[in-house]
Amino acid sequence: MKKTFFSVLLLAGLFFTSLAASAQDANFYIYLCLGQSNMEGNAPYEPQDTLVNPRFQVLSAVDNKDLGRVKGKWYPARAPLCREHTGLTPADYFGRTMVENLPENVRVGVVHVAIGGCKIELFQKDKCEEYIKTAPDWMLNMLKEYDNDPYGRLVEMAKIAQKDGVIKGILLHQGESNTGEKDWPEKVKSVYESLLADLNLKAEDVPLLAGEVVNADHGGTCAVMNDIIDTLPQVIKNCAVVSSKGLSCAADHLHFDAAGYRILGRRYAAAMLNMMGIKLPTTEDVIKNTVEASSNMHGCDFPRLDKENRAYFRIYAPDVKRLQVDICGKKYDMDKDEFGWWTVKTDPLVVGFHYYFLLVDGFSVIDPMSTTYFGCSRMASGIEVPEGKEGDYYRTQNVPHGQVRTCTYYSETQKRFRRCVVYTPAEYEKNTKKRYPVLYLQHGMGEDETGWSTQGYMYNILDNQIAEGKCVPMIVVMESGDVEVGFRPRPGKDVNEERNLYGASFATLMINDLIPMVDKTFRTYTDRDHRAMAGLSWGGKQTFDITLTNLDKFSYIGGFSGAIFGLDVKTAFNGVFADADTFNKKVHYMFLGCGTEENMGTAQLVKTLRELNIHVDFYESQGTAHEWLTWRRCLNEFLPHLFKK
Repeated sequence: MKKTFFSVLLLAGLFFTSLAASAQDANFYIYLCLGQSNMEGNAPYEPQDTLVNPRFQVLSAVDNKDLGRVKGKWYPARAPLCREHTGLTPADYFGRTMVENLPENVRVGVVHVAIGGCKIELFQKDKCEEYIKTAPDWMLNMLKEYDNDPYGRLVEMAKIAQKDGVIKGILLHQGESNTGEKDWPEKVKSVYESLLADLNLKAEDVPLLAGEVVNADHGGTCAVMNDIIDTLPQVIKNCAVVSSKGLSCAADHLHFDAAGYRILGRRYAAAMLNMMGIKLPTTEDVIKNTVEASSNMHGCDFPRLDKENRAYFRIYAPDVKRLQVDICGKKYDMDKDEFGWWTVKTDPLVVGFHYYFLLVDGFSVIDPMSTTYFGCSRMASGIEVPEGKEGDYYRTQNVPHGQVRTCTYYSETQKRFRRCVVYTPAEYEKNTKKRYPVLYLQHGMGEDETGWSTQGYMYNILDNQIAEGKCVPMIVVMESGDVEVGFRPRPGKDVNEERNLYGASFATLMINDLIPMVDKTFRTYTDRDHRAMAGLSWGGKQTFDITLTNLDKFSYIGGFSGAIFGLDVKTAFNGVFADADTFNKKVHYMFLGCGTEENMGTAQLVKTLRELNIHVDFYESQGTAHEWLTWRRCLNEFLPHLFKK
């Protein structure tokens, strides 16, 4: 009977043990993070640091009212991870890099306890109490959040975490307050062994990663401590040291800045993954699995694109302290290796053309490995993220090719020389007696007369359509439009009035100087039935302003994401829309287009015009915003309708 009773107890114990084990997710990897201010996080975090993959979690070690976190609960690991009023920490980008390089079914969690300015003794069980007695006043409130026992809080939270996942490693960043102490590695060893014992962990399963302090190459105040930190693997077998070489720092040369923390975090992850047998891609791996961007300078291997349209950049700049890639306003910190090469991989980019810059120690420059384009009111780098076969209409094909030439002319209106870009079709040079219709094609704000031929590939679009018989052969003229520098209202002036003046000088110049020069220089038809104008963004506004007040000179009108706002269509442009019948007879074709992902009011304008019985064709580019891919598509739709009346 006794034997049966104990058998039942044994079976019951096994049953409940099994239930407990089933709650633990073997694919939830937990990492303990401890140390002083650089682990705590000293740099202010930025908006990009608050967006995080939900597979990366933090177990809050304290209550955080700012973020609505409760001690002992899991939350998405957005900054700050430590406590209220702390900043970016290496743990932030450690976790992000881990989930990026681990299988989709694996989650990563961090348990984060750190105290700025503390010595390693604060985490030694037998030294903590004595250390707190001598702690400075500014540290007391931080200690109080951990009930004056940061080590105990770390163990308490780690035990909660163990119910949900498996502890896979320990991350330490500490040493500034112990600078010069040669017995520091032994003290770290005692903390490490205490954690293993208290959490029933095995050293071979749970490596320790320790990061160097701000390096001598950035004038690190405590850089001499790195020689001591580097000896840690001699004391702890399953240990690796994470280099701080090349990492940028704050003005105090004691703490890393945000860029430094991001890169340091990725280095922690690279070391941990390496210990797990997972190698981050080498340059050779990247080259093998990606393709050069078509916008690269000839012979340059980078930038590159993978199948998910992530861009890879690689720059050699050994003396630079901080390097970033800025793509359309989103900044990516680049990681510097020991040889002076900086690399980064971006998020997936949407197809189409993107301006970008390199930020070298905060100063914006172009990438020497990319073709340059005039955009953003200056020369800019650009990267072309390719469409599939649907983009062949703007790619070079095996068809007769026209010419794009630069023409210099003198403007009597402005008393200065100006420049325009002119496309002539492939047949123009062959038949010297034939005349051609003209399309005046304008770019947007902050771009110049080269935009349509470089960013827009208009010459390919024309060549391909003419070869296929989709559009008639025509001359295309592109001018700067006096909008190369972005809109800047003069101090003390009415903003709306200033906006109406912006680029307005082009109207007089076009009528008085540009059109006469083109008609004199090229074999054109000079009547309104053979003259069109179209423009993108601010060029769309200029198109409306010029054509609708000069219908004796234009009969085809196009606006691509046109900056045409607040029109009273019944009275605008001297009431040109009030008499629909007259307008429709004069204007052979009017086209308005935009992208589905932008909000330029184009659809509403079309609706309003159609309610007045104005004939207007409308096109929406699916999935694109205020960008060159939208405008290439608009031009492709617009051209077949020109000069066929």
